[in-house]
Amino acid sequence: MDACHPSRFTYPWHRRILLQLKTEKILANDRTRAKRWYTTLWMQVLLAMVLGIVLGRFDPRLGTRMEPLGDAFIKAIRMLIAPIIFCTVVHGIARMVNVARVGRVALKAIVYFEVLTTIALVIGLTAVNLWRPGRGMNVDLAQVDASAVQPYLVHAHNGGITQFLTNIIPSTFVGAFTDGNVLQILLISVLCAFALTHVGERGKPVVDFIEAASRMLFSVVGIVMWAAPLGAFGAIAFTVGKFGTGSLVSLGKLLGGFYITCLIFVFGVLWPIAHWCGFSIFKLIRYIREELLIVLATTSSETVLPQLMEKLEGLGCEETIVGLVIPTGYSFNLDGTCLYLATTAVFLAQATNTHLGLWQQLGLLAVLLLSSKGAAGVAGAAFVVLAATIASTGTIPLASVALVLGIHRLMSEGLTPTNVIGNAVATIVVAKWERALDEGRLRAVLEGRPEAAPQG
Repeated sequence: MDACHPSRFTYPWHRRILLQLKTEKILANDRTRAKRWYTTLWMQVLLAMVLGIVLGRFDPRLGTRMEPLGDAFIKAIRMLIAPIIFCTVVHGIARMVNVARVGRVALKAIVYFEVLTTIALVIGLTAVNLWRPGRGMNVDLAQVDASAVQPYLVHAHNGGITQFLTNIIPSTFVGAFTDGNVLQILLISVLCAFALTHVGERGKPVVDFIEAASRMLFSVVGIVMWAAPLGAFGAIAFTVGKFGTGSLVSLGKLLGGFYITCLIFVFGVLWPIAHWCGFSIFKLIRYIREELLIVLATTSSETVLPQLMEKLEGLGCEETIVGLVIPTGYSFNLDGTCLYLATTAVFLAQATNTHLGLWQQLGLLAVLLLSSKGAAGVAGAAFVVLAATIASTGTIPLASVALVLGIHRLMSEGLTPTNVIGNAVATIVVAKWERALDEGRLRAVLEGRPEAAPQG
């Protein structure tokens, strides 16, 4: 009699169906709770930014005192970047059968980066020449206080391509991790990964340990991200409180033109590329909206590097591709930074009535193609590289750089999201190029199907 009781009905297929239905019901309830607007990170960051703007606007002194909140969050993320890149790259390459593929992926990525950054520089130069935001300013450099720029000029050196390539090699093995130089960390990671593949089966315990460490580090990122709204609040309150609306009004034409130029690049260049690859740039932006809001508030692309890597893997990009393309892109594929450098350099020439002919601007373009590659791993990197570029050309007065010091952080709110979107698109393009992209998963995740949502 007991055998006929429903609770003792023991067909395996029946029990599996009941378990699946029960699991799906639990997951559906969890997704319903997760969709509450106030529980999503991007909404919390957005609300924190609004509160920061209000505080900075109505109490500038208190707003500027919120700077440590933003700085602390940025430091917390930066301390995780080096070990995450190392673990991701080493684990991804060490599991590859065809080691020669690493070089092929790197070559394709570099070619793509160079083409896109060149396009960004051309668009920046074209836009600033048509918009002419500096025309009529007639700045008298004798009245410009250049002393505020001196701390940035300490780092503004131009050693050429030889110096750039030499700097990729760290002084010590540990030095790359302590200095936080992305390219140096990437070099060490690739070398260690190749060494592990050479060791063979004896290196498997090390690979397993690195995989476990990678999972642990991404869990730590998840914990740190709970502080993202607080960091965004502090960073945006400081920006508004320190610079207020005065800089925005006086140099509003430059700012407005630059933001429009960034939008032109994203939707005029990256949109067709995304369409060619079979996905929507709008859906990708929605997918990474949390990361875009964070870099918008903190004006630092590095604050989202770990979670951007995780999200791109969740989109269906192979781990090896993500591990190689994203860290390399943070040095070689800074599209927003290229737009900033081209726009600002020509603006300074216009503001100081410095004539730049066609050939001089082409020469400036050539210098920017190299100097823009050094805009990673340095605080205020874009401004430092701008000073280095102006100094190396010798055409535009170096003291004029002080004109944009006050609005550099406001311009960074346009260039950093452009950098992040550009590198996300680049990773998907290279993954598709290498046939290392799960296109079904890509479409499912971007369309918001819950069964395809990335874990973690």
